[in-house]
Order: sequence, then C-alpha cells, then structure tokens
Amino acid sequence: MRLTFKAFTAFLFFVFTIACSNPKKIGQINEDQLPHQLVKKLTNIIVVDIFSPPVATRIYANTSIALYEAIRFNEEGSVSISAKLKDFEAMPVPEKGKTYNFSIAAIQSFCETAKKVTFSAPEITKYQDSMIAVYASGLDEEVVKQSIAFGQQVADVVAKRLGKDNYKETRGFDRFEVKTDDDSRWVPTLPDYADGLEPHWPKMLTMAIDTSSQIQADPYPAYSKDTTSDFFKEMKEVYTISKNRTDEQTDIALFWDDNPFVSQHKGHVMFQDKKMTPPGHWMAITQKACKLKSANDVTSAKAYAYTAVGMYDAFISCWYVKYSTVRIRPQTAIQRLLEEKWTSFIQSPPFPEYTSGHSTVSSTAAEMLTHLFGDGVAFTDSSELEFNLPIRSFKSFREAALEASVSRVYGGIHYRSGCESGSKQGKKLAEVILTKLN
Repeated sequence: MRLTFKAFTAFLFFVFTIACSNPKKIGQINEDQLPHQLVKKLTNIIVVDIFSPPVATRIYANTSIALYEAIRFNEEGSVSISAKLKDFEAMPVPEKGKTYNFSIAAIQSFCETAKKVTFSAPEITKYQDSMIAVYASGLDEEVVKQSIAFGQQVADVVAKRLGKDNYKETRGFDRFEVKTDDDSRWVPTLPDYADGLEPHWPKMLTMAIDTSSQIQADPYPAYSKDTTSDFFKEMKEVYTISKNRTDEQTDIALFWDDNPFVSQHKGHVMFQDKKMTPPGHWMAITQKACKLKSANDVTSAKAYAYTAVGMYDAFISCWYVKYSTVRIRPQTAIQRLLEEKWTSFIQSPPFPEYTSGHSTVSSTAAEMLTHLFGDGVAFTDSSELEFNLPIRSFKSFREAALEASVSRVYGGIHYRSGCESGSKQGKKLAEVILTKLN
C-alpha cells in the first residue's frame, strides 16, 4: 500500500476520526501485545480461507519475518533474521535523523505481506487501517508517514522473495499420479478420495535448510501381509487401539487433530468443519510461551519468526519424504488386511503416510521454543477452546510435541514408525535451522 500525498491526507483524517472516537489513548497501548494481536488475526483468516498446513507455514513464515524485521528496532542490538536465511535481499534500516514508530511500521509490513499470501485483502486492509490509527494517535504526522514507509520497505523485500519461492509455479504442475500396481503405495481414502495434497511442495524454496532432501528420515518397516512382520504388527497396533481406545487417548487424538478441512457427509449433503492447522496450533503455543515469559514485542516477534521458519522448512522436508516413499495409510491397509469397512477415528488426510507431518513440525517447533525459552517450561494450552475442545497441560514444549505425535496413532491415521521417525526428523531439522540462525 503506497500512499500518495492525497491518500496520506485522507489517511490522517481517518486517524483523527478514529482517535477521537476511540477512548484507547496511545499511553494505554500495550506494545508487547501487538505481535500476538497480529498473528491471532492472521490465524483467524487462515481458518476462514481454509489453507492447507504446508501453505499455512508459508503464510506464517513470511508475515512473521516481515513483523520482526520492522519491529526489531524497538530493541537496540536486535539483529536481522532474514539476513541469515536464503534469498532475502538486505532489509532496510532506519535513516539517521528520522523518527519512527516501529509498531506502526510492523503493522504495515505484516499486513502488506499478509495480503499477498491470503485471500482476504479487504479485511486485512480494514484491520490494518484501524490498528495504525490507534498507534498513530498523538503522533506527529511526519513520524506516522515515515513509519508507514519504512514498514512498506520491509514488506517489499519479503514480497520479492515470495515472487521467487516457487509457489506460483507449483500451482500449475501436474497432479499426483496414483499407481495401483503396488500394494505398498498410498491411494486416496474416503470420504472424498481427494488427490494427493501439494505433491510438489518439496520444490518450494527453503529458508534455512539447503534442500528439501537434506534431512533424511529413518527407514520404516516394508509393507507385508505376513502377520509376523514388523509392518503387520504396527498396523495391528493401530487397529487394536481403535477398538480399545481410552478416554484419554480419544481426548489427545481430538485435541491435536488440527485438520483445517474436515469433510462431513450426511446423505447427499456435504459440509466442512474448520479448525486451526498444526502450524496455527504451534503459533498459539508460541503466544502462550511469550506471555508466560513476559516477552517484549521484539522477543515475541522473534519467537514467531523462529517457530514459523522452522515449521516452513519442516513441511518441505517432510513432504519430500512423503512423496518419495508414498507409504500406504493405515486406513487402506486395515481395510485390505483386517476389516473391510474400518475407518480411522480422525479423518485420514489426502497424502502419503510417512513421515507424520504433525510429528515433524511439532518436534521442530518445540525445539525452536525450547531454544528461546528453555526446557521445562510448563504451560496450559487453551488454544482449542474456541473449537469446543478442552484445555491440556504440559511440562514442556517437547512433551507437547511428543503428545501431538502419538495422537496420530490414537487417531488411526499413522503407524508408530511414521510418528517416531517424524519426531526425529523434526529435531534434526531444528538443529540445522538453529545453527543457521545463530
């Protein structure tokens, strides 16, 4: 959003109008809450727009970088994150002799980036204008103008990278070819028998890891009909749990389901339940961590950026493994070998089983948060209350990640090897990413 003089004059009139009608004065603004307000607004938009988990990480990573690179100047000595990542041009720095409000700059950079990666530009613009109006109350006109311009410069740098991250190109690639001549391979599952989701995601430009194939996953048990084989045993474990699932296992499976698009069928009518994605859930946990540690605005923005960048690369790495192995889902194997009409407790997602995406990104996110805030940070996760799910408490981020991982076994959509290998993969990813960032 570039402001002409005429547009800027109109904007200042809008600011004056809002400020006069809004009892919230600049002295009452809690600057430290700004990153949380922005990310929560974005999460709500992602839920409504129904973005898939991999695409959600692209949204979170780029907006969080834009947020941090603008707001970091509120704390002397804060260094650029994007300078340590791949293919970002140099971020702008404040000009000497000019005065800025970096909260306004952050609102501008975050929202302008968000408009480029979502479908809700009008809603974001309205939110952006109202937020800037609150923070501009009582400020000199020139300071507001310079702050908006600085935020726009940050957003422009992020936009240039967005234009070359291969997202647009992968929209036009061929759909995933399902092969039915190999019993070990993934095939679409009911209720919608949807095509493989984002089969070309491994071609996305990574941010911290070198390539999508840099972090390899452990080997997994080969498909077998032999009842004594490792594969059959772990498939049987999923089946047995489904028949004897405890209340606690049910609660865990539902709490970490995080399926943004659950298809419901009643007769000829189909409708969808919308929820947070796994990345959205971990961004909410990041907010909880920041508030527990009384993090200021810069530290909170850094936490969001670290977590989001980690999850972005984690999905690229995980999707490389998924579409390299094309491993069969438990639902298909159990229907074929144990019970013809069996279905998983939570809906089986439309992509191969190995490795578990939730396990991988949860492990990566937990390692990023542990690095920033320490191990043994106990917290209560109430982020699912708005989706009618109870709160859960954890002794650490790593404990939460392990529960998120095993939830996929309880839900019937992953074998234990897919979850355990995903957790290892995520931890290895975090180590590489943290080395790059630090």
